[in-house]
Amino acid sequence: MPAVIRVLPALAGAVLFLAACGSENASTGAERAEGAPESSAGAESSCRSFPVPSADGPGEDGVRITGLYGRKVGNECADYSAAFELTNQGTSRTTYTVTFGFLSASGGSVDNVERTVEAVAPGRTVKGTVVRAQSVGSAPEVTGVKVVKMRSVPTAEASSASGPCPASGVHVYADEGDAAMGLRVVGLHLVNCGTAPYRLNGYPGLELLDEDHEKVDGVRILHGTDAISTGAGGGGSPRPVVLKPGEAARTTLAWRNTTQAGDAVNAPYVRVRPKPGAAPVMVIPELDLGTTGKLGVGPWEPDEPSSR
Repeated sequence: MPAVIRVLPALAGAVLFLAACGSENASTGAERAEGAPESSAGAESSCRSFPVPSADGPGEDGVRITGLYGRKVGNECADYSAAFELTNQGTSRTTYTVTFGFLSASGGSVDNVERTVEAVAPGRTVKGTVVRAQSVGSAPEVTGVKVVKMRSVPTAEASSASGPCPASGVHVYADEGDAAMGLRVVGLHLVNCGTAPYRLNGYPGLELLDEDHEKVDGVRILHGTDAISTGAGGGGSPRPVVLKPGEAARTTLAWRNTTQAGDAVNAPYVRVRPKPGAAPVMVIPELDLGTTGKLGVGPWEPDEPSSR
């Protein structure tokens, strides 16, 4: 008789635990969200689990995990997938980025996997899966999953590096950045995906927002990054930049996360206007400004092909 997997709800909420592998087919019990990866469960060589009983309605921040599954390889489970439901509790169409943490039996982190769910209408619930691929024996067995972090932006302001060209005629996005010894540096990139030249001159307009999308006050936005670090790469003088279709520009955000007296300031979101009058784009550089009260931004400059 096949072994049955029991899933236990964590006391804190959206965490599932997978107890053992079996040989029965697995079903996520969730429709795949548009653009979602296919679940690795569902083959004959799968482990099986049951969705965790939970309270009616969406979980914290609108995300509820409904199942955890693993594909059986030999005598072990691997290629874990979690089923989830995401409800837009706001009033506008929203794009979400959710980080799921896959856990070991001790509760420690095995891996974090990020999943983007695009353009969820107000009041709508989207069902999907997130997959954590694992080579057998290369990491601890996954026994649980939880929501580590969720970020959301209005779909009309969502950043993009490629894909359909927005009505603005440009893609705007932030890179993964670099951090060393308390110095943080993130690049902002702009690509002309339209059919006409795109002109820039000077610095982008920035608005810092907290986790609730409220404006963050008390932070000085400095033109140039030399006051933060002379090695941050955004200390040049502004000059006109004209981008032909397909060409790109970049600028630099730099800050330090030093914490002394006072309350530390965190601003996950930055609303960017490439130039006065341009449509805003919201990026998520996760500014951990400490108590420094300063953010440096460099001028727009042509982006070399090798840096994109």
